[in-house]
Amino acid sequence: MAHIETDVNEYRTAVGADGQLVDVREPAEVAAGMLPDAVNIPMSKFVERVNELDPERPVVLVCRSGNRSGQVAEYLVGHGFTKVVNLTGGMMRYSG
Repeated sequence: MAHIETDVNEYRTAVGADGQLVDVREPAEVAAGMLPDAVNIPMSKFVERVNELDPERPVVLVCRSGNRSGQVAEYLVGHGFTKVVNLTGGMMRYSG
């Protein structure tokens, strides 16, 4: 099973009522702003913090361009998460 790709500007629909929105950028990057209600779990700390996520709920991932979040999406799918969405285009494409 693979993750789903969704345009970053559709993040509200992707998250839905029960989703977990995770920004995988580093703290210095998120200082410029994050999507509303996102939680920052930097890619560099993801393996040690993955237990903060509920594998039964959708996980929606964002980064600067969609590349790192795509890698994290594949990691989650490989570790049993079944509802994983990568926001393509990342914060570079977000039109807020």
